[in-house]
Amino acid sequence: MNNSTDLVVPDHEHVFLGVGHDRNARKTWAVIALCTIVMIVEIIGGIHFGSLALIADGLHMSTHAAAMLIAALAYTYARRHARDERFSFGTGKVGDLAGFSSAIILAMIALLIGYEAIDRLLHPVSISFDQAIAIAFLGLAVNVMSAWMLSGGDHGHHHGHGHDHGDGHHAHDDDPRVVETAAGRLHIGIFEDGVPPRFQVRYFQDPGSARSISVGDVTLTTSRPDGAIQRFHLRDAGECWESVEEIPEPHAFELRIDLGSDLGVTEALRYEEASDHVHAEHHRDHNMRAAFMHVAADAAVSVLAILGLAAGKYFGLRYMDPIMGIVGAVVIANWSYGLARDTGAILLDMNPDRRLSRRICELVQRQGDRVADLHLWRLGPGHLGAIVAVESRSATRDSAFYVKLLKPFASLSHVTVQVGHAP
Repeated sequence: MNNSTDLVVPDHEHVFLGVGHDRNARKTWAVIALCTIVMIVEIIGGIHFGSLALIADGLHMSTHAAAMLIAALAYTYARRHARDERFSFGTGKVGDLAGFSSAIILAMIALLIGYEAIDRLLHPVSISFDQAIAIAFLGLAVNVMSAWMLSGGDHGHHHGHGHDHGDGHHAHDDDPRVVETAAGRLHIGIFEDGVPPRFQVRYFQDPGSARSISVGDVTLTTSRPDGAIQRFHLRDAGECWESVEEIPEPHAFELRIDLGSDLGVTEALRYEEASDHVHAEHHRDHNMRAAFMHVAADAAVSVLAILGLAAGKYFGLRYMDPIMGIVGAVVIANWSYGLARDTGAILLDMNPDRRLSRRICELVQRQGDRVADLHLWRLGPGHLGAIVAVESRSATRDSAFYVKLLKPFASLSHVTVQVGHAP
C-alpha cells in the first residue's frame, strides 16, 4: 500500500494594503507629472533667457520628482506583488520601507541646506533678489498645488472609540450618543481613559417639560451577538451618572435604554468594536506621509526663502537669507526624525498598539483563561497581525473559539492562536 501526504494550501490571501492604496498611488504619479512639467519649463526657460537661477531651480525640481518617485514605485510594487507567495505577510510594509528611505533623504537634504546656509553666513555672496524671489514664489506655488493633489481625505482623522451608529457615523468617549426623551436629553458615552470602561450618562432636562429623570429611573442593558445579556445600574458620580458595572470587552453589542414605566423604553443603540483601528497610528499610510513631507519641506523652504530674501532686499538684512536656511534645515530634520522613528518601529515589528494588547488579554481573562504569550505587529496600513498563546481551563475550547472571540477587533487581519490546556 502506498502512503501519501496531502499538501494543504492556505485558502486565504495575505493582501494587507491600505484602504486608499490605489488612490494614493494615482495622486503621487500626478504630482510627479506636475513636477516634471515644471522642471522642463524652468530648464528650457533658463537656457533661453540665460538665467542660471532658473536652471538651478529646474534641477532642484527634478530631485523633488525623484523623491516622489520613491513613493510611487513603492505603491506600484506593493500592488503588483500583493499576492506573491514569497511574501509571508504580504507587501503592506513596502510603503513603510519607502517612508523610511524618504526620511533618510529628508535628513540628507536638511544637512545639505544647513551646510550651505552656514557657508553663506560665513562667506556672503551677491544675490539677485528680484529673480530669486520670483523663483521662490514659483516653487511655493508648485508645492502648494502638489500638497493639494496629495491631500483629499487621507490626512483627515477619525476620532476615538469608533462605535457605529448604524448610519455610518462614529461616536467615542468624548462624542456621546444623544437620546431624545419627553423629559429631556440623555448623553450616553463610554469612559475608559486609564480606568476600567464604564457607561457615563449626562441628563439635560427639557425646560418646558414638567417631567424629569432621576438616576434610579435609568437602566442600561446590553445584548451581544453570542446571546449574552447584561444589565447595568447607574450611580450618581457628581458630574454624571456612571454605571456600577464595568463594560466587558469587546465593545460590540446592542445597548437598550429603559427609563421606567412612565417614559418607557426609548431606543436601542448599536456599538461595534472599531476603536483599535480608527485614528490609530497603525492606520497611517507612511508612504503618503513621506510624500507629503517632501512637499511640505519644499514649501517651508520656499516660504522661509521669501522671508529672508524680502528682508535682504527691503531692509538690507542680507544675513537673514542664510539664517532662514538654517531654520528650514532644523524643521526638515525634525520631520525626518519623526518619520524615521515611526517607520523604523514598524520595520522592526514593534508593538503598534499596547492598548489593544491589553484589551486582548482582558478579553481572554474574562473567559477564565490566561494569555501566556502575545505578539502584535503591523502588516500594513490598518492591518495588524497577532499570535496569541492561550492557557485554557476548558478542554473543549480550541483555536477557532478564540479566533471567533477576537473577531470584533476589526484591525486584526491575521490571527494565529495556540491553545494549551492548563491543569
